[in-house]
Amino acid sequence: MNFEYFIAKRLIKGKEHKSSISTPIIKIAISAIAIGMIMMLITVATGTGLQRKIREKVAAFNGHILISSFDNNSSVESLIPITADQNFYPEFPEVEGIVHMQAVATKMGLIRTSTDFDGIVVKGVDKDYDWRYFKEYLVEGRIPNFKEKLNDEILLSSHIANRLGLKIGDKAITYFLKKNSQSNSKANIRAFEIVGIYNSGFLEFDETFLFADIRHIQKMNKWKPNEVGNFEVFIDNFDQIDQKGQEIYENIPSTLDSQTITLKYATIFEWLKLFDLNIIGIIGIIILVAGINMITALLVLILEKTPMIGILKALGSNDWSIRKMFLYNATYLILIGLFWGNLIGIGLLFIQDQYGVVGLNPETYYVSTAPVYINFSHILALNLGTMVLCLVMLLIPSYIVSKISPTKSIRFQ
Repeated sequence: MNFEYFIAKRLIKGKEHKSSISTPIIKIAISAIAIGMIMMLITVATGTGLQRKIREKVAAFNGHILISSFDNNSSVESLIPITADQNFYPEFPEVEGIVHMQAVATKMGLIRTSTDFDGIVVKGVDKDYDWRYFKEYLVEGRIPNFKEKLNDEILLSSHIANRLGLKIGDKAITYFLKKNSQSNSKANIRAFEIVGIYNSGFLEFDETFLFADIRHIQKMNKWKPNEVGNFEVFIDNFDQIDQKGQEIYENIPSTLDSQTITLKYATIFEWLKLFDLNIIGIIGIIILVAGINMITALLVLILEKTPMIGILKALGSNDWSIRKMFLYNATYLILIGLFWGNLIGIGLLFIQDQYGVVGLNPETYYVSTAPVYINFSHILALNLGTMVLCLVMLLIPSYIVSKISPTKSIRFQ
């Protein structure tokens, strides 16, 4: 039987193969596998990358889970203060997986120049604020220093700066309503100094937020030094956000509430979930097309080698052993297609990741360039899945071998 297999393998892959009519069909099948793998890699890497990048941007402005007073839960501005002297702050020992907590407060205001004005939300941050998530968005200047004495430094978005004609070093005159103010009361005025400009590409946040020292908001609201607006919680595994959100809710006082960003920005995250369906649909279509091409190539190969099949049957080979010869050869062809598909696909993803060749409209996708997330477990799963599904699809057409009669096939031309 090994001798028969050797003969069949040489006949299928040998010199006859180069001049056979199946050659262009086989090349098309290999190309389909390669192109399909390239498209699947790009689809998964960019789709997953976009999901992760948008999640990171939302978390950079809000944390993964927000702890606030029930009175502040539906308000953009922190109305009722919370004492920072909590059992869960700055450490939350009852819940695992929390990497950082920070106290913040927000206040609505108006930023004005000599020619224009714009509404803003000042986000007051404390000395424990984690700026790691913002460093990649910093396009000019530096991060403000709020770890020492109170100062007027702020971080402004490029959207607001361009709209109002502001730049690094300028004074941003900002107006706030006084707490419990009457109609004849003057507003609180702050002359902030712009030391940094950021651009997250998330227009919903860029056109709104200005970062300043939380002590400014505490003074304007006449809060105590240990009173804040809410707490932002960061976790190490986003996939567990609902579970951690529930655990946090169960371990905070009854006067406080917790909300995950997936609930606060439900529309955005529901939109992101659609990406998973799109990715699955695209992969399914690509594998189906690649499988059909391989089926065509296998059928042509079987028909072309019909006399050889008859000879092997006459020598005593059973149907399954002959089918395996063609399936082995099909596996070899699929591997060639996967090799070139991976080589080209990963190369294109690397170029996009390093140079950002393909741009996107930030107003629609919240990012300016197509983000890429290369995960080798995803690559391995795509390759194994393509290989297995294609071979399963080839089992049915290979059954035609059992229908070939040795007597007729030897005379087949």
